[in-house]
Amino acid sequence: MQLIKQFLILLMITPFFFSCNSDTQENVDNTNSANNAPIAAKEEMANPKDSKKKNILFFGDSLTAGYGLEDEIGMAYPQILQDKIDSLGLNYRVINAGLSGETTATGANRIGWVLKQHVDIFVLELGGNDALRGVKPAETEKNLQAILDEVKEKYPDAKVVVAGMEAPPTMGNRYTSEFRKVFQNIAVNNEVVLIPFLLDKVGGIAKYNQPDGIHPTEEGHRLVAETVWEYLKEVL
Repeated sequence: MQLIKQFLILLMITPFFFSCNSDTQENVDNTNSANNAPIAAKEEMANPKDSKKKNILFFGDSLTAGYGLEDEIGMAYPQILQDKIDSLGLNYRVINAGLSGETTATGANRIGWVLKQHVDIFVLELGGNDALRGVKPAETEKNLQAILDEVKEKYPDAKVVVAGMEAPPTMGNRYTSEFRKVFQNIAVNNEVVLIPFLLDKVGGIAKYNQPDGIHPTEEGHRLVAETVWEYLKEVL
């Protein structure tokens, strides 16, 4: 809990960050994200054997997109997980659909496009920006559920993992408690795997974070990947 509290205090130092990042990066990231499906399709054509691989789609914000890293996609935790999957000889392809500045509301609007590519495992990482903006937990839960409803409608056999986040303590005990319950409710109501806190062992530790105190360094992403792997391996 101490690490989480430290992390959340750091978040409040720059509460404007994600909203600013949304304004400055979203157009660029939308362009990059819009190319994910075509790139994946081209890779399948170039490597016919890969066409039989199952897809693991990571749908999130700047934490998933790898914001601030020298090679954003290549050093972000989804790609690190791809490397681990490959080393184990598992037949899965990781697709990083992270978008800096994403909220659960914008994610609910974007999910339809992302689902144009087949999904076997869906990892949902959204909510951090909602907490920073003080979005009502009930609204966050409604948006997350809308995203999962679309996934289930199009790919009813897809397995789902939800990554939990924490709200800043300055929002008050009631808000932080209700926000935490959002992810618990989503996991229980949809019978999916829950990662209690995505940034466990990373949040609040300076050496694992970039100067903004929010986004993990490459080493931090490796620790995030380890955390995610403990739950992702359950559904492979």
